[in-house]
Amino acid sequence: MLSTATVEVATPEAVLALAGDRPLRPIWLNELGGLTVEIGAGDDRCFVKWAPAGSGLDLALETARLAWAGTFTPVPRVLDVGADEAGTWILTAGLPGDTAVSERWKADPKTAVQAVGRGLRALHDTLPVGDCPFSWSVEDRLAEVHRLAEDGKLVPARWHPMHQALSVAEALELLAIVPAVDQLVVCHGDACAPNTLLTADGHWSAHVDLGALGLGDRWADLAIATWSTQWNYGPGWEGDLLEAYGVAADPYRMSYYRLLWDLGP
Repeated sequence: MLSTATVEVATPEAVLALAGDRPLRPIWLNELGGLTVEIGAGDDRCFVKWAPAGSGLDLALETARLAWAGTFTPVPRVLDVGADEAGTWILTAGLPGDTAVSERWKADPKTAVQAVGRGLRALHDTLPVGDCPFSWSVEDRLAEVHRLAEDGKLVPARWHPMHQALSVAEALELLAIVPAVDQLVVCHGDACAPNTLLTADGHWSAHVDLGALGLGDRWADLAIATWSTQWNYGPGWEGDLLEAYGVAADPYRMSYYRLLWDLGP
């Protein structure tokens, strides 16, 4: 999960070098120490995503996904990549719009969640399933969850409160009952509201953070997109997002994919 970088963050030397004399502003800081920084302003602004060495964050995977998806839909254009002993980084060009969880859009959640829903539907409708070389299938994700379990890295106390009453064995038992694929699409892979950009008039303009993009059931995205409305805007907005997307709620698939998300990749 991503969180706003509201604390003081030590800017990596590589990011300082990329910025030069231009102003920079931390945008996101994730739980693994990955940092996103805005450089410059206006039409010339760009963004650096930096991952510390040893974090397990593989920015090369995201670079490949951006290059593929960018031929079909608005996503960040990669300007440069690099690495040093401290970490790796991607430099991308700025895109029009602002995150759907900016202060402006948190004050207008109806417009924001509808834009997120329409943007996700457009992404699913546009990216070609037959040409996608990447997977985000349940089978692949479950394999990683089981590896985490074998390594003792599944800790219920770290899960969402709705799942913390489950033991690891109980959670794995629930995940073993895989729902049939409703509709195979190219999933975003992290369809939380912050990863949709909105223009000033409240329309979606682009998607960011596509490091997990790949083939999967559309509910793998929809379960997380709707869930994220709770922690970004408060209760009561899931229906608006689904209506804008154009689908009725599917409680079972939503519950399944939220549990899978909570336990692993």
